Amino acid sequence: MKRNILITGGAGFIGSHVVRLFVNNYPQYNIINLDKLTYAGNLANLADVQNAPNYTFVRADICDYDTILGLLKQFNIDGIIHLAAESHVDRSIRDPFAFARTNVMGTLSLLQAARIYWESLPERYDGKRFYHISTDEVYGALEFDGSMFTEHTRYNPHSPYSASKASSDHFVRAYHDTYGMPTIVTNCSNNYGAYQFPEKLIPLFINNIRHRKPLPVYGKGENVRDWLYVEDHARAIDTIFHQGRIAETYNIGGFNEWRNIDLIKVLIETVDRHLGNPEGYSLDLITYVTDRLGHDLRYAIDSTKLKNELGWQPSLQFEEGIDCTVAWYLNNQEWMDNVTSGDYMRYYDEMYKNR
Repeated sequence: MKRNILITGGAGFIGSHVVRLFVNNYPQYNIINLDKLTYAGNLANLADVQNAPNYTFVRADICDYDTILGLLKQFNIDGIIHLAAESHVDRSIRDPFAFARTNVMGTLSLLQAARIYWESLPERYDGKRFYHISTDEVYGALEFDGSMFTEHTRYNPHSPYSASKASSDHFVRAYHDTYGMPTIVTNCSNNYGAYQFPEKLIPLFINNIRHRKPLPVYGKGENVRDWLYVEDHARAIDTIFHQGRIAETYNIGGFNEWRNIDLIKVLIETVDRHLGNPEGYSLDLITYVTDRLGHDLRYAIDSTKLKNELGWQPSLQFEEGIDCTVAWYLNNQEWMDNVTSGDYMRYYDEMYKNR
């Protein structure tokens, strides 16, 4: 079956893995990658598929309603996988307006454009799908009591980031309930893997260990997160887009909880081993800093529904995934240098300034 699928935020970390999977696995699909190319968007993430005949890149802002509507018509879009978002909690604390604009108003712009376009067609919503990717942070925080987030956990966001994502989730569900739009929402746990922007813990710490820089640990490092290998997440998105039930929510997690300090010690051991350093060589880089404002204690995702209904489960054990991830960053220092220097952004600004 031929399809025309719009993937927003496809030059970002998770988005680039989703774009690559769809371009490679579905040659009969036309994949349109829409990305604003802010600091977290990097077309180098997709260099291996940039010339594929079923791939098109469009630089645009999801908040630009007229442009989005025009693109949906131009490419006859019948499926939307919406990943574009501001996602770094620390940035949301400094500038909550940016998160409200992109995550709330941007999602609303996409929803309204999709509704107007699809309702103008003779078949209306038949064969259409709006798939919105969200986060486990909308659920709030858990205690150390073995409980986990399920699809029925009430929303209780604690940061401007999670509040903006919670709002966007509500808009997506409202468009199904009000207009009958065929929507799906998924909430995922922390992702890790190749091409992640190095403000996030794992790539930041890998780079810092390599260059003997401090490893800043919030509080005592006791906060717990569930970690999901990004390629497993991309597989889950593929499965849910094609097989998930309309108007359903699916949680995607790694069944893989780690205290931050324990994760950091695994990272140190793995990077030191790859670099040929003595065991424990980089432990002295750990530096405890003032805790983040509103720092949630623990996240844990229950993916049982996804496993039972659609047969998805993580493919990698954490230690294996971390080893692959460390190896990728250490073997791709040029990518890291271009990102940390900002050279990639200047290149795209120059490339697109007259378009």
